[in-house]
Formats: sequence, structure tokens, C-alpha cells
Amino acid sequence: MRKQYHFRPGPIGLDAWDVGRLVELAADSPVEDLPLTSIGELDAAFWYDHGYEPTVRSVVEHARLMAAVDLQHPIVVDPDGLVMDGMHRVGRSLLDGHDTVKARRLAELPAPDFTNCRPDELPYD
Repeated sequence: MRKQYHFRPGPIGLDAWDVGRLVELAADSPVEDLPLTSIGELDAAFWYDHGYEPTVRSVVEHARLMAAVDLQHPIVVDPDGLVMDGMHRVGRSLLDGHDTVKARRLAELPAPDFTNCRPDELPYD
């Protein structure tokens, strides 16, 4: 699978975290059943908030990714409960009518791997 990043606005531009590193950092955290009602990103332009436009093709690709996820694999949330990895699992849980999704919570927010970056300029191999 291609390398993935989690993006957030930072103090001087866009910050990015390597999702593989986030999963490793959260590996020892207990798994919790996180209520979907607590996930504010469900009502945000999560996949389209950094200049990407929601085309039919991109929505279908996200639907394919949601269909292929393993809901037994926990998502990763930051200390405040914001999703850093696993939004397709969150979407699938909502689509399937679940009330919760399995999650691991980071004890603290790690420093980003990249600051003031552009998603299309990061290494993806």
C-alpha cells in the first residue's frame, strides 16, 4: 500500500504525519469503542479540505476503500479524539449502522513529520 499521511493546518502552513508512524505510536494504547457521535469529522470535508475537489470518481474511490476495510483494525485518534488514521473505517461503520468504531488513542500528539508542506510534494514510495 502507498504511504499515507494525515494533514492538519499548522502554525505556518500544512503539517503532515506519517500514518505508519502514528499506528506504531498507538500500538500499545488500549482499544476503545469510540462512539461515532463523538467524531466531528463526519460532518466535515475531511477528504476534500486541502484543495481537492469531490468528483464522482473520487467519491467512488472512497466508497471502494470503505468497502475493503477491516473494522477489527482500530482507527487512531489524537488525545482530543480527532481522527488521524482510519476515516474509511469510520465511514464504513456509519454505513453499516454501527454506533461505535474500534480506536486507539494517542497519549500525546507527536510532532509532525513535515511542516509547512504540500501533499503533492511528499514522498509516497
